[in-house]
Amino acid sequence: MEIVDARGLSCPEPLMLTDQALKKANGPIKVLVSEPHQKTNIEKLAKSKGKKAVSNAVGSEFEIVIS
Repeated sequence: MEIVDARGLSCPEPLMLTDQALKKANGPIKVLVSEPHQKTNIEKLAKSKGKKAVSNAVGSEFEIVIS
């Protein structure tokens, strides 16, 4: 599973990194973000690409698995 560590980055960097990973991924990817609005944006991006996103809070950060 590819991991995109976008913690601490400002928008739109997490979206751009996730989009790049989705284009080259052969399986699920895990995206790590530090802000609630970034989690929401990543979930919307996944949905727009026909993917399923499952999110979990890990402390004050978020982990999103896109498959």
